[in-house]
Amino acid sequence: MKQFPPSELLVNADGSIFHLHLKPGQLANNVLLVGDPGRVEMIAGLMDSIEHRAANREFVTVTGTYKGKRVSVVGTGIGTDNIDIVVNELDALVNIDLDTRFEKPNKTVLNLVRIGTCGGLQPDLPPGTFLISAKSVSLDGLLLFYDGSEAIRDLPLEKAFCQQTQWPVAFNHPCVVTADPELVARIGGTDMKQGVTITANGFYGPQGRELRIPLAKPDLNEQLTAFSFEGQRITNYEMESSAVAGLGALLGHKAMTVCLVIANRLSTQVNVDYKSAMKALVTTVLDRL
Repeated sequence: MKQFPPSELLVNADGSIFHLHLKPGQLANNVLLVGDPGRVEMIAGLMDSIEHRAANREFVTVTGTYKGKRVSVVGTGIGTDNIDIVVNELDALVNIDLDTRFEKPNKTVLNLVRIGTCGGLQPDLPPGTFLISAKSVSLDGLLLFYDGSEAIRDLPLEKAFCQQTQWPVAFNHPCVVTADPELVARIGGTDMKQGVTITANGFYGPQGRELRIPLAKPDLNEQLTAFSFEGQRITNYEMESSAVAGLGALLGHKAMTVCLVIANRLSTQVNVDYKSAMKALVTTVLDRL
């Protein structure tokens, strides 16, 4: 088995993983990932009991039980760069011996469910919709840094995306990844919508928002809304789902994203007071996890 040097696998003096400040055993196999650290406390308030808390920078974790199920909630902050840190360190906690630095022979599979917010790109997705990222299109290039990404990518959809959007060669090459089908079926049930999500590497320009800097691709949103491939359409923007699904698949975990639509880019409808709807989404996910 592979052994990892201290410069590659960073462990704190107390034996906790470097960024998350968690030790093995302090993480449940069911993990909710949320961007907002404040949302961690909201979810913790739904738990029957709390066994552990940890916090470092934006990475806030609570582990406890919900209706008899052991669950961890991790605040990741915004962006795929943070997801790269979080998912790799969560995997290390269960699949690497932090004392010996050797990879464990028997692997643990985590259920990773990101619960977030997003902007809709189709007219039938008003604020308040629960939307699962069945597939995600990364615009950031993160997955291209990992060997074997082609094996987990939907290459035909990737090709169609580049052709239909006339994707500029100067931009990062888009990667299309699929969420874990079993986890999607379990969480989604029959009452959540599903679609293809754009994981943007920014909130303004990369999502077609123009303030004082002109856009290099001003027709981006129109092309995304019009995209169609084998019955699949692009439904929404967010900033983490491709990294969750892609890294989860590469590491052998079950991973997916479900979002609450809080804005529709076509109708310009926005709901900034969405806390009650988010609590309903969280409760639904916890009950089905």
